[in-house]
Amino acid sequence: MTVVKSPEKLTVKDLTSDQEVRWCPGCGDYAIIKGVRNALAEIGTPTEKTVFISGIGCAARFPYYMATYGFHTIHGRAPAIATGVKLTNPELDVWVATGDGDCLSIGGNHTLHVIRRNVDVNVLLFNNEIYGLTKGQYSPTSKIGTRSPSTPLGSVDNPVSAIEFALGSGARFVARSVDTLQKHLPGVLVRAHGHKGASFVEIFQNCIVYNDGVFAHFTDRSVAADTQVHLEHGKPVLFGKDSDKGIRLNTTTLKLEIVKIGENGITEDDILVHDETNKVLATLLAQMQAPEFPVALGVIYCEPAAEYTSAVYEQIDAVKKQSPTPSLKELLHSGHTWQVDA
Repeated sequence: MTVVKSPEKLTVKDLTSDQEVRWCPGCGDYAIIKGVRNALAEIGTPTEKTVFISGIGCAARFPYYMATYGFHTIHGRAPAIATGVKLTNPELDVWVATGDGDCLSIGGNHTLHVIRRNVDVNVLLFNNEIYGLTKGQYSPTSKIGTRSPSTPLGSVDNPVSAIEFALGSGARFVARSVDTLQKHLPGVLVRAHGHKGASFVEIFQNCIVYNDGVFAHFTDRSVAADTQVHLEHGKPVLFGKDSDKGIRLNTTTLKLEIVKIGENGITEDDILVHDETNKVLATLLAQMQAPEFPVALGVIYCEPAAEYTSAVYEQIDAVKKQSPTPSLKELLHSGHTWQVDA
C-alpha cells in the first residue's frame, strides 16, 4: 500500500536563503522581505515553483535572500524577463522586485507593457523616493524640492504617482502598503497573488541613509491613525483614532473631502463606501496625499480581466487544431529549397 504524505506547511525558514543580507542596517527592505516571506508561507506554493526577478538597485538584491528560484537581471528589464519566464513556465508564481528608479525611470516602458498585457506576474515596487544604491540621486517619485547629490538646490521635477501610472497603463489590480505594517503587508501580498493577471503593489519603504523619514508624516505611529486610511471593499472609508473621520464624495465638485461623523449632521451613511471595482474612485483615492488627506492603503482597485499567458496558449492550441501536425521528415525531404509565404 502506497501512503501519500501531505507536504509540510511552508515556514519563513524554508523561504530564507543562506546568503548574507547586504542591505544597510535599518533599511526598510528588511521589513519588506519579512512580509513577503510571511505571505509566501501562507500561500504555500512550493519554493521550486516560485521565482523572483529583479533589475538593478537595492531592491534588486531580493532574489539572493529568498530560497526560491531567482534572476538578477539588468536595469529596468525585470518586467520583460518576468514576462518571458511566465510565458515559458506558466505553472510558476512569478514576482518582480523593483525600486522606484528601476521600475519607473529606465524600466517605465517595460512596466507599462507587463501591466497592459495583463501578464500573470506580481510587481512589487519598493518606493523610497530616492536612488539608494547609487548614493542618493532624486528618482521619478521624488517630491519637488528634494535635495540630493544630483539636485543640491532641490528637484524641480514633477514626481510620478506610481498607482496612477499603473491605472493609466491598464492595471487590473493595484494596492499599497508600508514596509513596517507587518500585519497589513502580507495580507495585501496574498491578495495580489490570488489575482490572475498583473498585480501592482506599491510599498512605501524607508531609506535610512539617503532619504530617512520621507514618509514619516503618515507612517509614524503617533500620526498614522489620522494620516492613513485602510481600505476594505464594501466598507465605509473611515479613519482616525476613533474611526470618526471619513471620506465623502462631493457630488457637486466630484472631489473627495474629509468629514467628521457627528458634525453638521454627518452620519456614517454620508461616508463613501469603498468599491475596489470602480476605476474612477481608485484614481481619486490614489491621488490623496498627507497631510491634506489620509494616504489610501490596501487594495485600491481590483477588476479581473483575461490574462495574457492563457490567451497566448489558447491561440496556439486553436491554431494546432486547425492545422495538421507538420512532419519534420517530410519537410527535410521535400527539396533543396523552401518557400516561405508571408
